[in-house]
Amino acid sequence: MENLKKTALYEAHKRHGGKLIEFAGWELPVEYQGIIIEHEAVRNAAGLFDVSHMGEVEVKGEEASLFIQHLVTNDIDTLSDNQVIYTFMCYENGGVVDDLLVYRFSSDHFLLVINASNVDKDYEWMLSNKGSYKVELCNVSKEISEVALQGPKAEEILQQLTKANLSEIKFFYLKRDVEIAGVKCLISRTGYTGEDGFEIYASNSDIEVLWEEILKAGSTKGIMPAGLGCRDTLRFEAGLPLYGNEISKDISPLEAGFGFFVKLNKVDFIGREALLRQKEEGTKRKLIGFEMVDRGIPRHGYEVFAEGQRIGTVTTGYMSPTLKKNIGLALISSKYAELGAEIQVLIRNKPLKAEIISKKFYSKNYKK
Repeated sequence: MENLKKTALYEAHKRHGGKLIEFAGWELPVEYQGIIIEHEAVRNAAGLFDVSHMGEVEVKGEEASLFIQHLVTNDIDTLSDNQVIYTFMCYENGGVVDDLLVYRFSSDHFLLVINASNVDKDYEWMLSNKGSYKVELCNVSKEISEVALQGPKAEEILQQLTKANLSEIKFFYLKRDVEIAGVKCLISRTGYTGEDGFEIYASNSDIEVLWEEILKAGSTKGIMPAGLGCRDTLRFEAGLPLYGNEISKDISPLEAGFGFFVKLNKVDFIGREALLRQKEEGTKRKLIGFEMVDRGIPRHGYEVFAEGQRIGTVTTGYMSPTLKKNIGLALISSKYAELGAEIQVLIRNKPLKAEIISKKFYSKNYKK
């Protein structure tokens, strides 16, 4: 795996027995002790993820909020200082450039957290749409490392390492300059697992100390280092999208069922006209949840059929570690997307029966 980028935690992953794979140009752990073991640790206690491959772009200037409002689908004018919002950046045709978190520090200072596989593309997109806005953009991804502590015991574990009152940080809020284990951090109550938890940003030089101290603090509370494998099974159960699967340049947020994060009544933003048209006319495709009736595990890219014809494809599928069922998400023709309807998923060249169910596979346990 030559020429792959490595995070500042690379040696720590090897030390803790991480099985390293290539992901978005990075060498990262897919698992340590096993995907299902790590998945269950996050659901029942806590897991610690290295997410330093994520990208960060700083936006500063007197028109920072105006620029971001033009760039994204959600309404960032609803944000107060030290609040976070989830949103999409879209192309003019309504397809998704990326999904991201917007951190507001002040009216003229924001941090945009973007997906690892899209960092260069996203940054170029932002620059190409900067126009005459009075803003400065800076891709600070290489300077920042990030870990995610997720699970019902996350606060209890982290509180041992800081004097800051973590219970005061509400869901989708942030706190800057928090000292954790002697390391100055930016911390937010956010995550990608459906559980309570924190995403913690620090300098590359400090992140390994933070990683080891968090694992030590949680050693009697069931914490585990967790890899990309269970990060995907956890987000999937919680109904959270993965770029390239549930959303992409060819799949709009409305088709994927994330209209809540698209505020069509706000001032003009890139992609608004196309999305407004989709809303008015109704989407031709829809993201649905399904459960296998016949035995078989659905996988990304498998074809879906109904009434003898191909109607779409599986975007993500697994044997759910929490539900112990074979379930999936699929993007299919809207006319077949009725709850309770029967579909067939082509697995190893056999059409196997499945039933359309709610996409809400797992009830999220966020601390509001």
